[in-house]
Amino acid sequence: MSVFIALMFIKPYIHGIASCNKTFLYMIKFFGETKYNQFCWKGLEQVFNYILKKLLFLLHSQNCYPDEEENIQRPSQANLSDNLKNNLDILRGILGTSPDITIREFAFGFQGQTDGALIFLNGMTDLNNINDNIIKPLMYDSRLAGKDSLVSDSIEVVRKTMLSVGYAKKVTSIDEIVEECLSGNTVLLINGSSGALVMSGGDGENRGVEEPQTDSVVRGPREGFNERILTNITLLRRKIKNPNFTVKTIKIGKQTKTTVCIVYLKGIANPKLIAEVQRRISRIKTDAILESGYIEQYIEDAPFSIFATVANSEKPDIIAAKILEGRAAIMVDGTPFVLTVPMVFIESFQSSEDYYARPYFVSVIRVIRFIAYTISILAPATYVAISTFHQELLPTPLLITMAAAEEGVPFPAIMEAFIMGIIFEILREAGIRLPRPVGQAISIVGALVIGESAVSAGLIGSPMVIVVALTAVASFAVPGQTDSGGILRLIFVILAGTSGGYGIMIGLLGMLVHFASLRSFGIPYLSPLAPLSLTDMKDTFIRAPIWAMVTRPRAIGWHDPERQDFRLRPEPPSKETNKPK
Repeated sequence: MSVFIALMFIKPYIHGIASCNKTFLYMIKFFGETKYNQFCWKGLEQVFNYILKKLLFLLHSQNCYPDEEENIQRPSQANLSDNLKNNLDILRGILGTSPDITIREFAFGFQGQTDGALIFLNGMTDLNNINDNIIKPLMYDSRLAGKDSLVSDSIEVVRKTMLSVGYAKKVTSIDEIVEECLSGNTVLLINGSSGALVMSGGDGENRGVEEPQTDSVVRGPREGFNERILTNITLLRRKIKNPNFTVKTIKIGKQTKTTVCIVYLKGIANPKLIAEVQRRISRIKTDAILESGYIEQYIEDAPFSIFATVANSEKPDIIAAKILEGRAAIMVDGTPFVLTVPMVFIESFQSSEDYYARPYFVSVIRVIRFIAYTISILAPATYVAISTFHQELLPTPLLITMAAAEEGVPFPAIMEAFIMGIIFEILREAGIRLPRPVGQAISIVGALVIGESAVSAGLIGSPMVIVVALTAVASFAVPGQTDSGGILRLIFVILAGTSGGYGIMIGLLGMLVHFASLRSFGIPYLSPLAPLSLTDMKDTFIRAPIWAMVTRPRAIGWHDPERQDFRLRPEPPSKETNKPK
């Protein structure tokens, strides 16, 4: 008992001792000059390792935390028997006694001579659908059948002649029954049959199709994905009515058994891309997948990069457009955000509304997005560099005005940028996490009050407040790069505060090199800029007319490059057409 208590106290330290053992002894060996010292330290190491192994063996041999769930029955690999009572006892032991698990026993057939049971989850199924299409045909309509109608094969007779449901299949394994039941389906067991019938129980409680909050548009569809994966697939099928529309399903998560679907267009998507997506998803071995962000972090090419290499959206028209270009979509049950791969950097500056409006205004807006992104990452750093190192670049009147505004401020420009950047991030996070009416008030009032008070107190100069406000507004013009933009601002401010304009140029070159090294499922991240593809430049900095974008992106849709026919440019009617007859 005393050994057990001692082990409980030293347990947190044993693994730490094991990890630093070799490092400590190597340091001692390094300082040992003579062969005698090396022999002594080698013997000491062997003794220490022997004691450590004994301690670890003794620790793991003690049942410090007894398993309280040893008697819980796990899903059985065995098949069903032909005894209904035994089958129900096994399933009750596996599913437990939760209030949402419903087991409805009843008698049906001619004069009620056949016993049966329905198993479903209340809340994940539609009770009216079960009552009207399953229970009523079995309990009432089956009485009109003959005496011997259920003798040969009860399950097949019921499936073919009695039920009015669209989906029904026969299963024989206990594991299959548990998985189907927990997925929201209804299971029918019949006494005397060693199989069960899995049927669709209808839709349970779920959110309807609503307008998405993240991809707001002025012109275009207003429908968005919801948390039900079958609904999301249906929304895509409405956009792409093609028999080559393919969906591959994978179950991931040892505990959650989450449904993940790979959606693509056969004949357009590269088969190697689909195989690679399937390989990366299949190798995920984890307890739970609760959102598509889990999948994104497991399959991305550059996990240590601040730039995302997997795109996401909750609008069906955006996902459908990317599938038609040759990309693959990854849908996860329980989230409205759908992933698409591969992703290129230029996608962050594109909006679905760009393709619904005429190209001239859209091209101007897209250029403005690039300018806004540049301002969002470089404005604070440029102000810090000019005010600290390069005052000669400013006109004299402007320099005098800035100097007067900064007079009495106790902090250098780099500290001002840090302080205002942190305040902005706090206000942004508070505005997002609070309820919308309160969040908007916090964002507006907080920014006005804190900014005005900081300037009045002489803690921050008014030019810095203007620069940070402009940066904040510009950062929201490119939502796809908001996360990376915050980190880039911090990096560029540090470089500008230490090396001025030279530091900013070094940071831009490093950023360009990093962009050039990134790949997304084998596709260069800067495509079509690097490597340069002139035919794909029609949809980068500007957006060419729809009738001019004849081919799909060369790096993605090479398998079937032609998107539309040539010579689709609109033209006025010819003079011969306008001649009176």
